[in-house]
Amino acid sequence: MTATPREVAHRLVEGISEQRWAELPDLYAEDTVVEQPFNPRPAVLRGRGDLAAHFAAAADRPLRVKAKNVVVHETTDPEVVVMEYDYDVDAQGRTGTVGNVLVLRVRDGRIVSSRDYHDHGAIAAIVAG
Repeated sequence: MTATPREVAHRLVEGISEQRWAELPDLYAEDTVVEQPFNPRPAVLRGRGDLAAHFAAAADRPLRVKAKNVVVHETTDPEVVVMEYDYDVDAQGRTGTVGNVLVLRVRDGRIVSSRDYHDHGAIAAIVAG
C-alpha cells in the first residue's frame, strides 16, 4: 500500500531527527523539486540525486536537530500537506529551538515537490554561539 502524504511527511522529519541521511532520498520522486526560499542563498534542489548530496552533506555537519511539536495540516488538495514543527538544535553544545514549515506535494507515496521554510538565520546564530 502506498504511503499517504501525512505518513510521508512524518517519515521525513523522523528520518532527519534520527539522522538516517542515506534513507531520506527514497522519500522523494526521481524528478522532485525542493525549494528553500528562506535560505540565505535561496536554493532549489532538483532530482533525487541533488537530495542525496544534500543529505550526505548533512551527515558531516556538527549540527543535530530533533523535531517536536509536529502538526500536519491536510488541504483541499489530497496530494498536499502542510507540516509545522520545531527543531531542537544542538551544535556541539550550543542549543536552541527553531520553527519550520514544509509544504509537501506527495504523489504515489513520494515527495514530488516541497517548499521548505526553515529559519536559517536562527540556525546560523545557534551554530555561531
